[in-house]
Amino acid sequence: MDLGLADRTYILTGASGGLGLATADALVADGANVVISSRRQESVDRATATLGPRAIGVAVDNADATAPAQLIAAAQAAFGRIDGVLISVGGPPAGPILDRTEDEWRLAFESVFLGAIRLAVAVAEELGEGGSIAFVLSTSAKAPIPGLGISNGLRPGLAMAAKNLADELGPRGIRVNALLPGRINTERVQHLDAQSGDPDAARLRAEATIPLGRYGEPAEFGRTAAFLLSPAASFLSGVMLPVDGGLTRSL
Repeated sequence: MDLGLADRTYILTGASGGLGLATADALVADGANVVISSRRQESVDRATATLGPRAIGVAVDNADATAPAQLIAAAQAAFGRIDGVLISVGGPPAGPILDRTEDEWRLAFESVFLGAIRLAVAVAEELGEGGSIAFVLSTSAKAPIPGLGISNGLRPGLAMAAKNLADELGPRGIRVNALLPGRINTERVQHLDAQSGDPDAARLRAEATIPLGRYGEPAEFGRTAAFLLSPAASFLSGVMLPVDGGLTRSL
């Protein structure tokens, strides 16, 4: 299938590794240009080196109020256009709500929630008809994940904000969706498994709850995200799409 990505340009945050980098790789493979961001310059440099000439990187934190302007300017300067954005951030500190501090909540809100909304609104101002905005959330948008209290608190709110933006931007021909990854074999998930003290046993327990019986691979998520961002998904908007091997039990 031709996704219609040739020479289009997408911004991807938190994309020096994991799900963001896998999506950037899928976009570039289909002829798109990407602007990826991460907090550390060395991480961005490593990622862009693997992606090739269709990729540039910007070291910036989503919580920085100047991040949207920096990313938009970089995309316009390098490629002369913006067609969409994949908004992803690192997960907030793990642990139950009773063990989390107010400072941890504030920092997570600034990065995970407010930073994501700020970027979506800024990019929306640059998009024309056919533009696409996608948020990387989590299956915790539908049901809480044990031990991820802050994430469980913030992701559902972002999912509803994405749904609201789909209504607001739809008349301009701009689509807004979200992806809800489950247990994908990323460093983040490996770290969460390791916190149990026995990562192999934790993985086996988790896999037992997934109908497909295994963790997903980042490339599987990346291909799905690239499709959702692309013109091939031109009549999909307001969708909260689980990428979880059947883990989510609700409709």
